[in-house]
Amino acid sequence: MSEMSKIAHKISLIRSFSHDSNDHLLSQVYTLTGRKVDRNSLFSEPNIGSIVSHFNGPRNGLPGYICLPGITRPGPPPHNLFQSGWLGSQYLPYSVGGLPKHADFTVGEKLDNPPARYDEDLTPKSLSLSSEVPLVRLSRRVSLRQQFDQSLRNLDREQSLVAAESKFQGAVEMLSTNRIRDAFEIKDEPRQVRDAYGRTKLGGRCLMSRRLIEAGARFVVLDYGYDSDYGNVWDNHNAASQNHPPIQDMVRRGYHLAGLDKAFAALINDMEQRGLLERTLVVFLTEFGRTPKINANGGRDHWGAAGSIFVTGGGVKRGQVIGATDKSGAAVTTRPYSPADVAATMYASLGIDHDGMVADYQGRPRRILEHGAPISELY
Repeated sequence: MSEMSKIAHKISLIRSFSHDSNDHLLSQVYTLTGRKVDRNSLFSEPNIGSIVSHFNGPRNGLPGYICLPGITRPGPPPHNLFQSGWLGSQYLPYSVGGLPKHADFTVGEKLDNPPARYDEDLTPKSLSLSSEVPLVRLSRRVSLRQQFDQSLRNLDREQSLVAAESKFQGAVEMLSTNRIRDAFEIKDEPRQVRDAYGRTKLGGRCLMSRRLIEAGARFVVLDYGYDSDYGNVWDNHNAASQNHPPIQDMVRRGYHLAGLDKAFAALINDMEQRGLLERTLVVFLTEFGRTPKINANGGRDHWGAAGSIFVTGGGVKRGQVIGATDKSGAAVTTRPYSPADVAATMYASLGIDHDGMVADYQGRPRRILEHGAPISELY
């Protein structure tokens, strides 16, 4: 992690990230929502971004919650965990990506060492005005729809209608505003900027995230987990089906730690130079750590007991290490911080009371978080 080590003074490293699950799906929902679930409630709880979208709404014409790409479906097995749950369908994230090439996110037999260079197209297809539907025809369609709306005022506001209406209004604004469409045009970036981030999927997504934040997006989730081209990028048990090299070699690949190292160092430096970092909280988060011992296959297994994440920007104190583990990295020896604590930190940074209440789509009051508190050392 040579590039990140150069900017260690710009981040706060949290070494006591810990919780009690080694299950991918349960831990990923916990991470995305700040709320603990069981197998029966994987899709019932709203993502942090959905809560933020509910309270703070869209800005500059951009949706209140954006997922990049929003289709990689955490797993395995792949599930769509980017959910708004009991908050209502209108708070689902706007997902930039299209449909995966294969429903199960596989591409058949993979190369032993596929190339990391990848110019991913992250421009949403929904923002492309075709030659058959120029802007003037779009405007006429909007006018016609408004006439139909006059006849539908008394229609019950079912969840599907609320969601469709919300998405329609947002889509019209995004389609009809050049500035918003331009925010997604990563190809407009100078070559040296693209190269600084790395021409990998992760590099492109980091750069797209910066462009969206700069354009006014409130909450962006950059997801890079279960990849259709590379398989389980981070789930490095090195089982026979994964076709991975030993972990000490896997991490050097451009789509693994080597690519992450370059992409996130560039993101932090770029945001700082543009004056975006002080007003943007950047949280590097995962569902759990990996076992402190390398297994017999040359990989590492799930380990919820101890892991590391980092936080920067948004006015937090930087250049520090928070928390510690024992000498083998197996157990936290200081106060542990859970995904709920990270969620509470995000809410506090955005002026949302994590102990407060929010009404679900049926009007019933719900706790924003059942437990958790902001990480005080960050401030």
